[in-house]
Amino acid sequence: MTVVFSVRRREPELVGPARPTPRETKRLSDLDDKEGLRCHVPNLFFYRRVVHGDHPARSIRRALGEALVPYYPLAGRLREVEGRKLVVDCTGEGVLFVEADADAPLAELEAAGLRPPFPSMDQLLFDVEGSGGIINTPLLLIQVTRLLCGGFVLAVRLNHVMCDAPGIVQFLSAVAELARGLPSPTISPSWSRELLNARSPPEPTFPHHEYDPVPPSRPPPSPSDMVMRTFTFTAADVTMLKNKHLSPHLRDTATTFDVLAACLWIARTAALEISPEEDARLTFPATIRGVRELGLPAGYYGNAFVLPMAVAAAGSLRGGGGLGYAVELVREAKKAAASADGRPSPAMGNMFMVSDNRRAGFDRLDFGWGKPVYGGVASPTSVLSYLIAVRNGDGEDAIAVPVMLPQPAMDRFASELKESSQCLTS
Repeated sequence: MTVVFSVRRREPELVGPARPTPRETKRLSDLDDKEGLRCHVPNLFFYRRVVHGDHPARSIRRALGEALVPYYPLAGRLREVEGRKLVVDCTGEGVLFVEADADAPLAELEAAGLRPPFPSMDQLLFDVEGSGGIINTPLLLIQVTRLLCGGFVLAVRLNHVMCDAPGIVQFLSAVAELARGLPSPTISPSWSRELLNARSPPEPTFPHHEYDPVPPSRPPPSPSDMVMRTFTFTAADVTMLKNKHLSPHLRDTATTFDVLAACLWIARTAALEISPEEDARLTFPATIRGVRELGLPAGYYGNAFVLPMAVAAAGSLRGGGGLGYAVELVREAKKAAASADGRPSPAMGNMFMVSDNRRAGFDRLDFGWGKPVYGGVASPTSVLSYLIAVRNGDGEDAIAVPVMLPQPAMDRFASELKESSQCLTS
């Protein structure tokens, strides 16, 4: 179902801290300062109308200014210093904010399916001219679009070097608490980026396959050839995959992430028709927030993950190894996620990344209108998919996985998933 609607936007404005904040320079950690994080990540949140009053943008705008007082680095600008090292110039200039109205009710958007790709995404998150750079530009772009029914859509685009998923949720939770009338955020932010700088010289404690040399990658497909599709898995789908493909031991010990990441990896390897003798590579962000030796404080909102990698010959994944073999590789890679690994970017050849955002808290953000109908990442990339907490049409908890591939590969990918599982597709 296609939904077409128009959006009327006010002029973008800069929202800075509501009160004076320190004018200083802060260095990012070596985990923040990676080439692969120099990008913007869009997130969308859809809310029903449950209260009367002003445009939701006004409540969120006010709370945003208050939240930027303790989170003042987010109101600054990135600069490069020696060796392209990124630092935050805490200028207090603010984040970009757009207030908008759309001539569509939430019910129409729900009927079309609140999953990526979203209708009129470029209208719900308008790319303000000059805002898409990494250096010397606002670190957040926020658009609040009120719908005909009184519900609204909150769109947030984040410069990834500043926060990972738990980090941006921590900040947005502070905004949400202030919007609901709390006098201050319940979690006090902590910078502490120096805790995640690599040793000099580095002292790796296990093999880092994510940096192994690989043959040159195939030329990337043209963006015009790419299509996006979301696949939805219920708990019953995961149980079916375990019962059908895994040994009794793995059925009891493999997590939902282990099974879905392995299943997606196999299907994508087959869909892209990677040669049997070539290595296929799966990586995933593994949080290090709970690693006691690092001593990260509860309010840490920077990037705090490493990228363990599973590697296997494509022929082994697609042939006799099967899902159980891939699950074992994922579990072994998870065991290696034990230390920070400096600033290099992982080798990209035949690489696929799966980011599990189900527990980050996107689906629980309440700005006074209750929890979102959908809350999470707005789109995948050609090498990155997400696990997103959603509810299916029957109201059951489910997992949405947006995927981006060239059209012929997407057809093969869907066929591979259909053969291995009974997953729903949207």
